[in-house]
Amino acid sequence: MTAGTCPACGAAAPEPFHVGEPVPVNSCLLLGDRDAAVDFPKGALALALCPACGLIWNCRYDPELMTYSQDYEETQGFSPTFQAFIHHLAADWVERYSLGGGTVVEIGCGKGEFLVELARAGIGSGIGIDPGVQPARIPAGLPLTWIQGLFPQDLPDLRADAIVCRHTLEHIAPVREFLAAIRSAITEPERTVLLFEVPDVRRVLDEVAFWDVYYEHSSYFSAGSVGRLFRAAGFDVLAIERAYSDQTLLVEARPAVGGVATAAIPIEEDPAELAEAAARFARGHQAMVDHWRDRIRTVHAGGGRTVIWGGGSKGVAFLAALGADSRLVDGVVDINPFKQNQYMAGTGHRVLAPKDLTDAEPALVIVMNGAYRTEIGAELTDLGLTPTVEAL
Repeated sequence: MTAGTCPACGAAAPEPFHVGEPVPVNSCLLLGDRDAAVDFPKGALALALCPACGLIWNCRYDPELMTYSQDYEETQGFSPTFQAFIHHLAADWVERYSLGGGTVVEIGCGKGEFLVELARAGIGSGIGIDPGVQPARIPAGLPLTWIQGLFPQDLPDLRADAIVCRHTLEHIAPVREFLAAIRSAITEPERTVLLFEVPDVRRVLDEVAFWDVYYEHSSYFSAGSVGRLFRAAGFDVLAIERAYSDQTLLVEARPAVGGVATAAIPIEEDPAELAEAAARFARGHQAMVDHWRDRIRTVHAGGGRTVIWGGGSKGVAFLAALGADSRLVDGVVDINPFKQNQYMAGTGHRVLAPKDLTDAEPALVIVMNGAYRTEIGAELTDLGLTPTVEAL
């Protein structure tokens, strides 16, 4: 692969359909010093769409700028909504793929919450690998092993009944090379199933969700592009379905036997259809950014305060897109205690706990992820606050 070819299929790369302003290279790496947060390194953002396979990728992505460590605070595990989702998903996968008593490897396990759910659902043993894993934060007494490292460098063989990889593939630039490495590392392909979850770029394009475009995500997948990628890397695609308020794609696959991959499934769109959605995103991007700028300016002009709820990647991307108007956002709220009193990369906003809003008394709360709107509304009610709540 070269810089001028698609990382999934090798086709010649077209011109980017969207070029954004430079953005912080890490959006889940919170800092204890505000000046360091404001001066955090930025990277270029230019999205290209492969006309042959439909992969969207940041063609100006530089992996040398990335830092993944135990300071990377990506977990959504403090949300009851999120916990309910992963509890159901783990139980479903264990039942449907007969993983009870089996072995699971999770590549990119984050803070380990999903592998914990798989253990509680009945797997016999699990291995989680991630540069950011913190075993001290994970419940003890479960048949789980943690590796603070990367695949394949620190785990060259994958001997398991299932390979789980959730919200990691989009962080990989050479996506086909990565999947091919997984295929080569599987020691017993007849027994192994792959269970992946990635963000659905089709929703991002259709909703002009500029807050879901950020530097860590070097690759963006639709149902069609992810299906074609898995088949090209030597896997049979068993199922692709949307999940989590249609924000993500669940991909289930097995190593292909005999070199014959399965055909496309109905959910997979063709690249031309995705190209139309990308063009709409490009046309509507500035108008969507201006909408939120105007909304925040109106509240400020009326003497009210605006806060955003969500101190993760969406929040960093949202504030970065606002430019100078980000100063009109009076606070960032997050329920994750490990984020609180840290500073957001790029703008230096301090992350508040929900209880801090009783002093701020915001007029407008902008929810960074609509999946959490109900639980956030309930928390605001418990605090005795009645702001206008709007979700992206």
